[in-house]
Amino acid sequence: MAVHDLTPADYADWRRLWTGYLTFYKTALPDEIYDTTWRRLFAPGEFEPRGALAIADGRAVGLVHFIQHRTCWSTANNLYLQDLFADPDMRGKGVGRALIEAVYAKADAAGIRNVYWMTQEDNAVGRRLYDRVARRTGFIEYDRG
Repeated sequence: MAVHDLTPADYADWRRLWTGYLTFYKTALPDEIYDTTWRRLFAPGEFEPRGALAIADGRAVGLVHFIQHRTCWSTANNLYLQDLFADPDMRGKGVGRALIEAVYAKADAAGIRNVYWMTQEDNAVGRRLYDRVARRTGFIEYDRG
């Protein structure tokens, strides 16, 4: 399993995997959002989103998006792992772990200690992995709705 940062040549694989992720969460987005997100993934700036693909046997099989942001609790930034997806036929084969470890390595290189993410309570498959590679904080998310 290899992980590499997104490149402009990865658009078709990125779009296929992100569509799979959105479908998993019963969401669909218009092309405008795909286009804007793709541009932002390559925009200069410390706080723009970034992404990577997991590659197995020459095929893109997983996707991760992550974003640095400031915090009032530290002089170092935080890193939010926003989206994580593995092709359904590749689940349980190390794709998610490889992508999370790649994000951890990015954070370490930037001097960032706090890497965090959220998932739905009923994401049992994802949570089994997350319980092995991270600490559950006990926080409950709220949003404006």
